Amino acid sequence: MAKRLIFHVDVNSAFLSWEAVERLAAGERVDLREIPSAVCGDRKARHGVILAKSIPAKNYGVSTGEPVTDALHKCPTLLLVPPHHHMYREKSKAFLAILQQYSDVIEQVSVDEAFVDMTGTGLLFGPPEEAANRIRRQVKHELGFTVNIGISSCKILAKMASDFEKPDRVHTLFQEEIPQKMWPLPVRELFFVGEAAEKQLVSLGIRTIGELANAEPQILAGTLKKQGEVLWRYANGIDDAAVEPEAADAKGYGNSTTVAFDITEEETAKEVLLSLSDQVGRRLRRDGVKVESVTVQIRFNDLTRASHQRPLPAATNITGEIYDSACALFDELWDGTPIRLLGVSTKVSRGESGRQMSLFDDTDYEKLERLDKAMDTIRDKFGPGAVLRASGLAAKKEEDDRERNKNNGDDTRSHF
Repeated sequence: MAKRLIFHVDVNSAFLSWEAVERLAAGERVDLREIPSAVCGDRKARHGVILAKSIPAKNYGVSTGEPVTDALHKCPTLLLVPPHHHMYREKSKAFLAILQQYSDVIEQVSVDEAFVDMTGTGLLFGPPEEAANRIRRQVKHELGFTVNIGISSCKILAKMASDFEKPDRVHTLFQEEIPQKMWPLPVRELFFVGEAAEKQLVSLGIRTIGELANAEPQILAGTLKKQGEVLWRYANGIDDAAVEPEAADAKGYGNSTTVAFDITEEETAKEVLLSLSDQVGRRLRRDGVKVESVTVQIRFNDLTRASHQRPLPAATNITGEIYDSACALFDELWDGTPIRLLGVSTKVSRGESGRQMSLFDDTDYEKLERLDKAMDTIRDKFGPGAVLRASGLAAKKEEDDRERNKNNGDDTRSHF
């Protein structure tokens, strides 16, 4: 059997690169990628944010997701251009069309990145680095923008490799290269380590990926619960997730809600995520299916969007597990920009639904499943408000308090 070979292909500064390509094709002489520039949301909005920036802008300290006002303070000469999302979708399709010339097993992660299973393609396209450079050159020649390509035997390491030196580069990160190439990096650079997880790891004295890889899994699990074990596995390059092209009949379950007023507090956002996760979990249990991944979508008040997906440790329909993953994704995505829409969606598992037992996880999953089913039964009989989770109960009390204050003359309004 051929050794697994996975590419992670990531467009460099996608929105800005695509804007630059379009402008050069229209006759402009200045390449946005070569000057301090950025694509941003509506500057007239209260909280326009940077969506993509050039490397010269990055050198001034401009970062994706920060308010435009902050970016201009760092770089007063920053050239700002508005986004053109329809054009981005067309560029994304052209990008994927090239990848499809090399493999029929492609998992599109977002408009500007994809995993490609290149296992067994050596006779067609040559050694891994040769094949990756062929893809890189073809994208650059035919479409005018550049990509980074990470090469490994698993998805997590391919993803990490593609984030090494940019732009227009090919990098490998195989198991034997981990100690040299990955372990010296700050722990925050490991995929799935958000700000909250980084703080917890630092509190344990863990500052590099290598220190995480060599930590005791039991200690990590005690602080970070299931995420601790997952991060330990990733730090050691352990990831058997398959590259999964979207099947035509793959059924997903999801819910989203547009709130009446901007969400500006983490606690409020996570109350909404709990409600959405609960709704999704009920539908999964009703249909007798489990899911293998969770995606969180956010639409900000400047109409820009962000989304992120993560696999689950095991296929599940337990509300708590879906909610925990949704919160972790939210922590990675949210930069404080006011929120207008939140969504939680899932991908149905097409593999075995059994749960692999772990020495470091003493969670009683059967008890959680029974609890969820009991709550479903009560709600089906007496209505959706008959029983609430503890977090939901606290939110309901706050909402009732706000309503009483309003009736007493206070103009305080509920968030949604």
